[in-house]
Amino acid sequence: MDRAALFDVDGTLVDTNHLHVVAWWEAFRQGGHRVPTHAVHRAIGLPGEQLIDHLLGDSRDPSDDDRLSTAHDTLYATSFERLQAFDRAGDLLRTLADDGWKVVLVTSAKDRELTALRRAVDADEALTDTATADDVEEGKPAPDPLEHALSLVGVPADRAVFVGDSVWDMEAARRAGMVSAGLLCGGIPRADLTEAGAAAVYADPADLLAHLDTSPFTTVPADGAPSGTGEP
Repeated sequence: MDRAALFDVDGTLVDTNHLHVVAWWEAFRQGGHRVPTHAVHRAIGLPGEQLIDHLLGDSRDPSDDDRLSTAHDTLYATSFERLQAFDRAGDLLRTLADDGWKVVLVTSAKDRELTALRRAVDADEALTDTATADDVEEGKPAPDPLEHALSLVGVPADRAVFVGDSVWDMEAARRAGMVSAGLLCGGIPRADLTEAGAAAVYADPADLLAHLDTSPFTTVPADGAPSGTGEP
């Protein structure tokens, strides 16, 4: 039976979280809202509409949401040509693909943004598919994006591992019945990721790659192979 390796992209494979923070902070400022950057950072990983709702709540004028999202998108787009993947992110995806895993990106990015992210990772040959937020009604922390990604490759949740950098990622994996690994490169503390459901936490893609043989990926063996016994 196939195995699936699902990956968040922003803050997990590509160093974008703080670029998003600055873009959202400026979008809110232009819209007349004072939102501290630390609060924005904690909300990164939510789809745009949910992020706005999480940070501004019911006191906001919802008719401004589209304008705030457009401002963020315009500001963030100025970074597209400079996006950088984390060290060995592409190697991690290629290693898993070479080992028989179906590698799927799970992201809210689309169009030019998704193209820029994939260019930064530079591992398209390792990808089986990409699942975007446009494909589901509700984004993370709901399980919908992960369940949709699994449906694209025909793999059940107990044969998959999800890697992300936010509490929303870990919560989505837990709700989808999937084992998850958290990465610290997105800026969220280890304790928060663990509390949200991460089975193991690593510094970045390079650290996960170096410890693949004792990571949560060993809990999903290839057909006919025993599962790994090492503790992540």
